[in-house]
Amino acid sequence: MHNASGQGFLADCPTRLAVEIIAEKWAVIVLFALSLQPRRPGDLAQLIGGISHKVLTQTLRRLQAYGLVERHAFAEAPPRVEYSLTQLGQTLVEPIKVLTDWARDNGEAIVDFQEQNEL
Repeated sequence: MHNASGQGFLADCPTRLAVEIIAEKWAVIVLFALSLQPRRPGDLAQLIGGISHKVLTQTLRRLQAYGLVERHAFAEAPPRVEYSLTQLGQTLVEPIKVLTDWARDNGEAIVDFQEQNEL
């Protein structure tokens, strides 16, 4: 459903669902890490830094449930699991790059503003 201006962020709109998925704290970071290559959970946790294995697992499962990430289990001893982006997940690589470029270009200005307006 769209509001009068044609924007799709009302409760029952797929656009809102998509925004909520990528707005989750770790989602974009995990998607970006997987955009480089398929990775094992331990490698992802090490690359990302600051994310617990529990939260990483929850994030991967949520992204998998939305069709953005796929899990590959290898029949090896010991068992090995890798995650990669699906075709749908690949469609987020360019928007994430744009967001990353914006953050790189404007991050310092945001920090400066916060420091000047601390309460």
